[in-house]
Amino acid sequence: MTSIMTNTAAMAALQTMRTINAEMETTQARISSGYRVGSAADNSAYWSIATTMRSDNKALSTVNDALGLGAAKVDVAYTGMNSAIEVVSEIKAKLVAAREPGVDKTKINSEITELKNQLSSIAESASFSGENWLNHTGTATATDKSIVGGFNRNVSGQVTITTLDISVSSLTLVGADNESLGILTKDYDANALDPDATGTTTRNYYLIDTGTTTGTAATGTGVALTSTTTDSEVEDMIRVVDAMFADMTDAASSLGAINKRVSMQKDFVSTLMDSIDKGVGMLVDADMNEESTRLKALQTQQQLGIQSLSIANSNSQNILSLFR
Repeated sequence: MTSIMTNTAAMAALQTMRTINAEMETTQARISSGYRVGSAADNSAYWSIATTMRSDNKALSTVNDALGLGAAKVDVAYTGMNSAIEVVSEIKAKLVAAREPGVDKTKINSEITELKNQLSSIAESASFSGENWLNHTGTATATDKSIVGGFNRNVSGQVTITTLDISVSSLTLVGADNESLGILTKDYDANALDPDATGTTTRNYYLIDTGTTTGTAATGTGVALTSTTTDSEVEDMIRVVDAMFADMTDAASSLGAINKRVSMQKDFVSTLMDSIDKGVGMLVDADMNEESTRLKALQTQQQLGIQSLSIANSNSQNILSLFR
């Protein structure tokens, strides 16, 4: 039945046009934004996951920055420690030379004095961002340092922060306010280091005197040579300096291990951030090949819909020919 009051064909064509236009708007929005899920209305579950993971990735970016800062501090401390090891090794060589008969110990002592001044300068200069792990200025033991190393979210949605802890007390070279805390400023018992010692009387020596009066000062004898220094005293100094050298080597090894761990963690965090970005993209990113193909098909359907609507509207005009 043909009716001029109700154009069923036009209504069907118009409904089809509405559907096509709605799909075109969706496809064009995906192409323009690049997202298949751009809001919670598109897919609330995927949008929620993606939003949370993007936030976590921002936190991981800050963790990466913190690791970079921590790596810089460790590098500075290691550089200072390594330089100090070379100077202490040189002092040990000078003391061995002083053990030779007939040498001028006072001239060798002048060189040792300058080397000790160099050690003090190294310890004071090994500072980064206001922190110096080699030169401790407090009277109490240096507190451990922590580097933020990770941001973790468990299955319950609770977050925790992972830290890399560093024992700074074992790295202190100079105890500026408490000489007993520094490797170069504290007392070493040469008697305990002497394999041929027969007594128990302590023979304490230290390398650097800070002149501190606020904390515990070294009570032994400073490593220094005079024209009256005996061969046994020189040997005691050699043993003490060698013990300092061993402690500094251990400290440098610890710094090296920490530096390697920080570097590995930094690489891991960077890789983890890339993986999270990739996972989020798989959830919400639009497939541009698919969307462009869909847009072309919808444009064709739209043209056909317009033609169909035009034909449906022309049916009413055809009725007029029946009255001619």
